[in-house]
Amino acid sequence: MIEHQYVFRVMYPDTDQMGTVHHSNYVKYYETARWELFRSIGVSYRSVEESGYMLPVTRMNFRFLKTTHYDALLTVRTTLKAIKGVRIWFSYKLYNEQNELINEAETELAFVGKNNWKPCAVPDFVLKAIEQHV
Repeated sequence: MIEHQYVFRVMYPDTDQMGTVHHSNYVKYYETARWELFRSIGVSYRSVEESGYMLPVTRMNFRFLKTTHYDALLTVRTTLKAIKGVRIWFSYKLYNEQNELINEAETELAFVGKNNWKPCAVPDFVLKAIEQHV
């Protein structure tokens, strides 16, 4: 569907005692990449929240292939794969400076009402932004 590329440097606090990026940081990296994809089509997370919606993650799947370290320049290639009902799916591929795939992941999120956390349809302004960029 829609693809986006997000480039960043690994910060020192993201590493563990072994000197590698701690696995918990991949969640943060992919969340940032996902919202940068949305921002690139004109939808900020702020606009989603201000419109009365939230997007909690309902499922995550990671595959760790290689380690990476402090100050590495990494690239996340994020793909918005599908939207069906209240759910939306993304896939991620994380590459190091040598363009080697070091991690891949998938997430599933659900649109819910901000005040009641009940599943709800994808907001029209989000659907329109996606349709304009497919």
